[in-house]
Amino acid sequence: MSDAPPDTHFDLIVIGGGPAGYAAALYGSAAGLNIAVVEMDKVGGTCLHRGCIPAKELLETAHVFRTVGHASQFGVESSAPTLDFTTTMARKQQVVDTLFNGLSGLLKNRKVTVFNGTGTLQADRSVLVSTPEGESTTVTGDSVILAAGSVPRTIPGFDVDGRVVLTSDEVFELDALPRKVAVIGGGAIGCEFASMLSDLGSEVTILEALPQILPGVDKDVVNVVRRSFKGRGIDVRTGTKVLGQTPGSTGTTIELEGQDPLNVDAVIVSIGRRPLSDSLGLLGTGVVVDQRGFVEVDELCRTAVDGVWAVGDLIATPGLAHVGYAEAILVIKQLLGEEAIPVDYGRVAWCIYCQPEVAFAGLSEQAAIDAGYEVKTTKHRWGGNSRALIIGDTEGVVKIIAEKRPDGTAGQLLGVHMAGPWVTEQLGQAYLAVNWEATIDEIAPFIQPHPSLSESFGEAVLSLTGRSLNS
Repeated sequence: MSDAPPDTHFDLIVIGGGPAGYAAALYGSAAGLNIAVVEMDKVGGTCLHRGCIPAKELLETAHVFRTVGHASQFGVESSAPTLDFTTTMARKQQVVDTLFNGLSGLLKNRKVTVFNGTGTLQADRSVLVSTPEGESTTVTGDSVILAAGSVPRTIPGFDVDGRVVLTSDEVFELDALPRKVAVIGGGAIGCEFASMLSDLGSEVTILEALPQILPGVDKDVVNVVRRSFKGRGIDVRTGTKVLGQTPGSTGTTIELEGQDPLNVDAVIVSIGRRPLSDSLGLLGTGVVVDQRGFVEVDELCRTAVDGVWAVGDLIATPGLAHVGYAEAILVIKQLLGEEAIPVDYGRVAWCIYCQPEVAFAGLSEQAAIDAGYEVKTTKHRWGGNSRALIIGDTEGVVKIIAEKRPDGTAGQLLGVHMAGPWVTEQLGQAYLAVNWEATIDEIAPFIQPHPSLSESFGEAVLSLTGRSLNS
């Protein structure tokens, strides 16, 4: 047990120290609440230690490697880059450790009490904290937030060994780059891994059961990513059913329905994550868990038990760290008696950090049509963007979906979907416009700096007024 005071009653107990959990602790403590966090591993959770942060750090390594490899195009002559994977992984860990130490210090400065152990909810709304050493203590609180997070889903017949069969947890512990890799699952995480490994020199095959990679992403953006992957030698196989594997002396052979077996050195299972609700001991507490393991909540993240909330990957909302932040703030506002507005999950920001990057907010074209809208769309390529030409990255598209008014003009902005250079850093203005339900006429007059990548968004908006400059 660490930092535990003699007093074991708190205004709020948070079970889980990942993004949703620590956000609740930091936001609530800033408002003067006395808060305890129960964490079985390290504060920061999957996102910091085995997810968002290490993944993006390795993707940045891939970006640097790719940039150096094309330096001669800028007149910068250098030998072909080589990768010191030991240094790569050491830098990854340094970034993680720096953020972990910063977060730990921030929690301490906010006087948040951190209990190291597994927290289980009791029927009387108290929390039993059990340490790996077999010690236990009971803490009580006026309110409890369940934020236990999630773990990678696995596939029968693919026993994770950390050497040949990996999940996202084990990828970040590799000591060498595998030569041939199969990524099972073509969602956001799978495409990030595939892009990173390919750029660093691995031969990569994506095996996706659905008809397209990046399900839920606008088809025009998906097509950009798929063309890029194909051009870089990534073998993308959609509609592919994985039957099993036959381990060999150094790698494994993956059996596929209707296709030749695939020999690889490593397999990354990237088929999503499951909520870690089974760690919370919820049976008999009154908290309802659905068949998939998600804790059931209402639009304010309230469980069936008064005074108990659930947030983050534990509930069936988008599994994004920033969504966990928003849910945490939503709950704390309720505890403080302030106005609490439910999260609009249909308009959250999505960012995928593969090459090319993907970012979007709001409805895709097909989703808008399915929702009953008549739409007007525009697509703006990066080839005419001066900043994109300057940095040598013109691959991608900015696509805008707007509601079509009865007179045929473009009205409310419904969605913005982008693929291309640094679009994850450009999404802000599009996210605000979508969430403020702005119309095309309202945002078209906004001036974009020149030269800048953001001009492509401005040009695309302007073109929906019926007039444009460069498109």
